[in-house]
Parts: sequence; structure tokens; C-alpha cells
Amino acid sequence: MILGNGRVLEGWSFGYEGSSAGEVVFSTSMVGYPESLTDPSFEGQILCVSYPLVGNYGIPETLTGPDGLVMNAESERIHVQGLVIADYSENYSHWDAVKSLGTWLDEQGVPGICGIDTRSLTRMIREEGAMPGRIVIDGQPAPELPALHPVARVSCTETLQYGKGRKRVVLVDCGVKHNIVRCLVSRDVEVVRVPWDCDFNALDWDGLFLSNGPGDPTDCAVTIGHLEKALSGDRPVFGVCLGSQLMALAAGAKTFKLPYGHRSHNQPVRRWGTDRCYITSQNHGYAVDPATLPEAWEPFFVNLNDGTNEGIRHREKPLFATQFHPEAAGGPVDTEFLFDEFISLL
Repeated sequence: MILGNGRVLEGWSFGYEGSSAGEVVFSTSMVGYPESLTDPSFEGQILCVSYPLVGNYGIPETLTGPDGLVMNAESERIHVQGLVIADYSENYSHWDAVKSLGTWLDEQGVPGICGIDTRSLTRMIREEGAMPGRIVIDGQPAPELPALHPVARVSCTETLQYGKGRKRVVLVDCGVKHNIVRCLVSRDVEVVRVPWDCDFNALDWDGLFLSNGPGDPTDCAVTIGHLEKALSGDRPVFGVCLGSQLMALAAGAKTFKLPYGHRSHNQPVRRWGTDRCYITSQNHGYAVDPATLPEAWEPFFVNLNDGTNEGIRHREKPLFATQFHPEAAGGPVDTEFLFDEFISLL
């Protein structure tokens, strides 16, 4: 593994025997690697999992429900460019498993490297920030970094529909996790999933949902332009992760890149103006600068580890967003009630 700071880490190959390149980031999640690897927010990144043992419960059979959503993953494919772990468990044991992690990676052309001191690598990223890196197999040329604008690579390319509820929610797909769709459909709403650059203002909807996704939110200028018009109205809008950043930019605030991001299932947040705290699932590399929020907006949640913004809301209109993932998958479901709050506003 060749890092952007010049360090070279040697390990053993598993999964696909090829090379890859991407931004090297770390996650402190202890479980949920099938969900993490299929999270579109990891598009273009090499993921270092700090938990020492990975692969011990294998990979379940890929099942698709009648609505076309994958039932036991967060999208149809793996999105990481590569996986970095300390100890790979080839021998897995779980009642639902049908294959090893290495077999799954190989099937999808994703290289893995094990035998790496992931604690040291995690500390390096914490001190120096996320950096470009390459996983290189001996004798193969070093690959190029993936093209920019990952949102365009993970968004749907046509309109999709789920459920037949009493209200209609248009979901702007910037790389949506499937459990977000499930959480909405289970609350008796019709979900219309549209591409990231769709002009959703031309559609009929009771509520608008802005999904998670990868990369720099300022790359989504088309989405931000459409969103500015939507925020001028009075219909409910709910954003998650990248959706929170897009809402802030459309409102006139600014975002910035975090040194190494928040990627884990154990991020504590506090609801602004209260003493109520929650443990949340997160996966993002950018954040909203709350000091730049216009007067009509205020923070919604704050991160208890570093004080960064974890959500915004309008003081009068039904507009709010969270930087964390209330749908979890994987992670705690402590904040899933936010979907209920959104549905109650429709």
C-alpha cells in the first residue's frame, strides 16, 4: 500500500488480485462490513477498518425484494476502491453466510490487503488527514486515482417508484442507501426516486428527501440550484449526510472538508438547545460551517467529540437535515424517529 505521504505498507492480498487507487479513510465500526462496503458514500475511497478482525461472519446471499431493493445490503454493489484490515478471517461462521468476504471482493473486482497495522494507519490519518493511496500487487503498475464527481457515478439514471402510500415523497438520489427508502416506505408513503440532477421542482410532491452520497457537496451545483427554489416554498424537506450539506449550501451557508471525517457507528451527538444525546451512525468527509448559517437557520445537532455541526433546521419552515444517518444500517437506530417527524409534516 502506497500512501500519499510517501509511506509504504506491505501486507497480503485477499479478494481481487488487482490494484486500485482512492482516498484512504478509516472507520471505527466494529461490525456491519457488508453494509459499509455497499454504502455509496464510500465511492472512490479505500477503507481502512480499525477493528482488528474482519470477515469472521462471512457474507449473506444477495436477496432482492419485490420493490427491487437489496434486502441485506445498502446498494447493488461494493463501492469502496479497496479494503485495508489487520486480520482477515477466511473461515467464517454465521447461519446466514454463503461465501467469504474475500470471495465477495473477488467477484466484484475489489482488492483487499491484510496484515496491515491498522491502528498505526488510523493514527497516521488522524494526525495528517485523509490522503490519496494505492493498493498495488507486486509486478503491476500503480493505478490512477478515480475520476472526480462520484455522485454522478452512484446516482440512479432514471426515475424509480416504491410503495403506494397516502403521501408522495420525492427522493433526490445522490447515492442513497436502500434502508432510507425502506424507512420511508414503511411509513405509508409513496417514494419517487430521481437522479441527482433532476429538476424535482417540476414534479408533484408532498415532501422532498435529500439523500446521502460521496464527495464534495459543491460539485453538485445543479442540485443546489434546484434546491434553492424548493427551500423558498413551504413544503417539508429532509436531508441526510450529503443532503444536509446541500441544504446548507442552498440556504447560503458554507461547507468545509474535515481532516479525516466521521465514519463509524458510535458517534455521539446532542440535540441543539437540549441535554438529549444520541449515538449515531456516520459516514462523511465534509461538514457545514454553522457560523455561516443565515439568520433564519439554526443548528439541529452538534457532535460531542469535536463540536462540529451534525444538522441544521429552519426556524419557521418545515426544513431540517442531519449529518448522521438516522436509518443506520449498520449502526444504532436511536434516531430513526426523525423519519416520523418528517412524515408528520407532510
